[in-house]
Amino acid sequence: MVFWEGYLSDEAMGTVAPIVVYWLYGGIYQLLPPLDHYRLHTRKEEEEKNLVPLSKVIKGVLLQQLVQAIVAQTLFWLVPWEDSSGVTIQPSLLVRLVQIFVGMLVMDTWQYFVHRYMHHNKFLYRTIHSHHHRLVVPYAIGALYNHPLEGLLLDTFGGAISFVISGMTARTGVFFFCFAVVKTVDDHCGLWLPGNIFHLVFQNNTAYHDIHHQLQGLKYNYSQPFFPIWDILLGTYMPYILRRRPEGGFEARAVKD
Repeated sequence: MVFWEGYLSDEAMGTVAPIVVYWLYGGIYQLLPPLDHYRLHTRKEEEEKNLVPLSKVIKGVLLQQLVQAIVAQTLFWLVPWEDSSGVTIQPSLLVRLVQIFVGMLVMDTWQYFVHRYMHHNKFLYRTIHSHHHRLVVPYAIGALYNHPLEGLLLDTFGGAISFVISGMTARTGVFFFCFAVVKTVDDHCGLWLPGNIFHLVFQNNTAYHDIHHQLQGLKYNYSQPFFPIWDILLGTYMPYILRRRPEGGFEARAVKD
């Protein structure tokens, strides 16, 4: 039993919930007080370095989410989970957790190699992936600001492949996709908050991804959104140190061998 049962189907919830969670979680970050003592970049840097206005970022994210919703509904329609009686059998909690973990690994693998290729292919970087890097100083609701084609290839297809290969049901997919959205937003929030569970559990976190958005880290730290496995295995991992800035806040500084 889940709280939306009787009101929305699992398929509808799996389509709508990640979008709602994105704007709720990202909006919380956006509406927080300045929190300058926890920022990885100053507000002045954000204003001077970012090359796209907030209004355009919001429009870009909404376009990507529209495409995601269409693909999600199509996917749920194409992948039947009902038995002969028309009832979807939900697996045990352990099986669901294993499916979510498999989905995380599949998503990481897909996004690593597509993301890395978009950096190494000059045409793709210049015409497509550079849109995301217009936010030199990332912030929460800009996490899904991409060229529409990149949003389709990297995030939407990556999510669909993870869902299919892991074998999860639509109900499990609700939790998986919402978790992936929260993690992605957190990685782009630009804040190093004390007690943030993602910073404690995941090595791939806000500072890790911030290095990738810096000039010296463009060809490193491609992994997203969960684990740095592929970066470590394929030599694209760039460690970092966090330093306190005299004027307040933190600085994530790359550590090169």
